[in-house]
Amino acid sequence: MTVHLTEEDVARLLPPADAVATIEACFERMARGAVENRPRYRLGLDHGALAVMAAADLELGFAAVKAYAGFASGARFEVLLFRADEPELVATIEADKLGQLRTGAASGVAAKHLARSGATTLGVIGCGWQAESQVECIRAAVPTIDRTVAYCRTESKLRSFCERFDCEPAGGNEEVAQCDVVVTVTGSREPVLHGEWLRPGTLVCAVGANDGRRRELDDAVLARAAFVCCDSVDDAWLESADLIEPIAAGVLDWADVRELQQVVGGGLPGRRSDDDVVVFKSNGLAAWDLAAAARVVELAATGA
Repeated sequence: MTVHLTEEDVARLLPPADAVATIEACFERMARGAVENRPRYRLGLDHGALAVMAAADLELGFAAVKAYAGFASGARFEVLLFRADEPELVATIEADKLGQLRTGAASGVAAKHLARSGATTLGVIGCGWQAESQVECIRAAVPTIDRTVAYCRTESKLRSFCERFDCEPAGGNEEVAQCDVVVTVTGSREPVLHGEWLRPGTLVCAVGANDGRRRELDDAVLARAAFVCCDSVDDAWLESADLIEPIAAGVLDWADVRELQQVVGGGLPGRRSDDDVVVFKSNGLAAWDLAAAARVVELAATGA
């Protein structure tokens, strides 16, 4: 029988630390070649868009499709989880919370593997829905972090966010950039993080822009980076203006852009020095949705 799980079910069943472990295991399977992931594509709607993305994880035993319709008034997300060895629809899952958690968890994995040793400070530019899981998951992944600062342009949103997530309000983006781990999670079309602001040793997780027309990092961030990785080069070719535009300008080369799975799987060292500036560009993968969906179904079945 097909299970249906709601947004409330996902929020109850999957805590941030479990989400980080789930997505880290997904990266490990990706490194072993057990996962086939297809980049997102979008279809135009009446003042909106329908996005579709899919993956098959044969080691985990599932395939999944995530689809969502987005409009200025909001969006609706759904994941269909199938068995990989027979024609069975295992679950339909409302996937806004699921997507938020898996995106935060991916940054948590990046921070665990790429942040400088003993990192103690986290900075977040953006105070929206996605920023919430960034803070929760990175803290879960890097327990040495003991101070978080945040900034967004709307004072009331900033104050509310800092109260709910025990953050310090920053005076601007430049102050946030002084942290050991810096997350950009905005809807900006222009860079919100400048390379000249970064201290040696910073890990930058660029999360907010994934449609090829928006970017959060200026060219100087990429020029300073000793190591640049993304979740999927195939996706980045289509969606990452944060990489596409600096590469077109000659600041970076696609040959120098790695994938986080190579680090998690042990194939690349990633950071070589505590003074390296490191960049992780996140677009979001269907493989993560699949892994998170499978974990939520497992937890629901055990009565967690």
